Amino acid sequence: MTALSVSGLTFEVGTKEILKNVSFSIEEGDRLGIVGVNGSGKSTLLRLITGKYDATAGEVYIAKNCSVGMMEQDDAFNIVTAQGGADFENTVLSQMYAAFPALCRDEKRITELEALLQTAQGEELEKYTKEFTEVNTRFIDGGGLHYKSRCKSLLTKLGFDENSYSRPVTSLSGGERARLNLARLLYREPDILILDEPTNHLDTDTLEWLEGHLSVYRKTVLVVSHDRYFLDKVTTKTLDIEHHGAKLYGVPYSAYVKQKEADRAAAEKKYMLQQKEIARLEAYIEQQRRWNRERNIIAAESREKAIARMDKVERPQDAPGAIKFSFTKSGESGNDVLNVKNLKMGFGDRTLFSEVSFEVKKREHLFILGANGTGKSTLLKILLGKLHPTGGSFEFGYNVTIGYYDQENQNLDMTKTVIDEIWDTYPEIKEADLRGVLAAFMFKGEDAFKQVSVLSGGERARLTLAKLILSGMNLLILDEPTNHLDIQSREALENALEGFDGTIIAVSHDRYFIKKLASRVVEITDKNINNYIGGFEDYTAAREKAKEELKLKKAENAPDLSKDSSVMSNKELYLKRKKENAEARQAEKHKKQVLAEIEKLEAELAEISEEMYGSASTDYTRVAELDERKNKIEERLMELYEEEENF
Repeated sequence: MTALSVSGLTFEVGTKEILKNVSFSIEEGDRLGIVGVNGSGKSTLLRLITGKYDATAGEVYIAKNCSVGMMEQDDAFNIVTAQGGADFENTVLSQMYAAFPALCRDEKRITELEALLQTAQGEELEKYTKEFTEVNTRFIDGGGLHYKSRCKSLLTKLGFDENSYSRPVTSLSGGERARLNLARLLYREPDILILDEPTNHLDTDTLEWLEGHLSVYRKTVLVVSHDRYFLDKVTTKTLDIEHHGAKLYGVPYSAYVKQKEADRAAAEKKYMLQQKEIARLEAYIEQQRRWNRERNIIAAESREKAIARMDKVERPQDAPGAIKFSFTKSGESGNDVLNVKNLKMGFGDRTLFSEVSFEVKKREHLFILGANGTGKSTLLKILLGKLHPTGGSFEFGYNVTIGYYDQENQNLDMTKTVIDEIWDTYPEIKEADLRGVLAAFMFKGEDAFKQVSVLSGGERARLTLAKLILSGMNLLILDEPTNHLDIQSREALENALEGFDGTIIAVSHDRYFIKKLASRVVEITDKNINNYIGGFEDYTAAREKAKEELKLKKAENAPDLSKDSSVMSNKELYLKRKKENAEARQAEKHKKQVLAEIEKLEAELAEISEEMYGSASTDYTRVAELDERKNKIEERLMELYEEEENF
């Protein structure tokens, strides 16, 4: 069944055309990735679908009774104070509950009715009892007995621990608000889930969880993202927006890239062959007309008619412009680029990391990874002298010159124009050379005189990169350099860094980017570091191995991993397989037990609720007993829901 259909959609702002005649449809359960260069109209398309923008022409059809939920890129968090008859506090947990205003309203009314039933008599008692039964039944049927436990479970998955539940939303960082916004939307489970750059502000572990969650999402998903790794994991179809139009491909991102290249090559070949045939016919016509005999004129006219009858093949449009650049480098550094010893950093009573020690050698590509809040960007700022550590030391080697990319582009002056921003930093550059650099970063013509303050996030990122390549350095320190860049710009940056004949220290969550460039990974974890020699795949393999080893250590009768088990006898193989089969059966049995216990406890919660507000409503001793049991059940259910998520 079709969930969403777009027909002839056109959107214009004044005389500027953003989208033209866009048509496509997706089925229920499809997961659509929407890709295109910055400014191509991806976010505009989402706003047209949700009705936030009115189309100049065309229609959007959404299936009947289909709910739509959208998280916009850098969307301001909407703090809900009152909705649907329920009031909400300015805390993380309360704002999560705001995803269910009806349940919160019913829960509030149940509490009010409990108090009223204590003193009501006669007709009032009958009236309140009837209302209580109706509200309580609706509350239970709507999932009221376990929605709070599930809210807490989802918050945990998105990086919020119990200590953060009571934090005011106004005290959260932009990234934390984005994650809370995402958590609230995911729990609503709309029939059409629309996400605009959902991977911004997510660390690797949270990204992997979100990928797993969306890959089994039973409803329809539309996602705009520049994260190629994420698109491959999550999407089943790809919508390519280019030159104001759109084309639907029935495959995920990597397969779409290959198919698009093949389609473009085939279209180019078809066009060239037709042009060659037209040129041959036109040469023949010209020759016949020069001879100017009657039969020559007839032959020429015949070929002219043949050309006129041709179904003309349009020349394929050129791909959208993309930045292309390379890094210049100052003199060679020494072999020892950086030495960090026992570095420690914290703010007040909070320790970010301690005893951090590592060395960086010339031409290494070192990537610093870790969960949000572990201090990755802080570590870079310490190395740059922007922050002072609370302990330890670091030292750069001989002739090291540093170029720094700041993820927030804070080194830009908002009052300047694009050309002045670079010219004031490098006044020795000739105007012609400077305009050439700007053109390479897609600042052509009048774009060079734009005010920095009006640039988009992607344009500011490109301007920061333009300044960086001119700095003449042999050590690049990069903090999330792919943020705000479209896929084409990310690929250009990757290619430039591959050709950079210097050293790189980078923080990034872009796994495609890391996979292509990393020669070594340092992971900040538990206030310390793990050092992985090798690229991203070596790092992920080592992490998976460590997880498996941890599971084995926790399992009963875990094998001794220190022994060499590379050679096994037939008996050992038989015993190993027997044990693995037994463990698989045990895991399946445990899964059934967990699901059965959930069902049993949810039923018991319903019975407790019915007794508390029914036969035991005036027996305060019994109500206290039931309330204590209810709290224990809810705590156990939260544990079980966590286990269920990991099956």
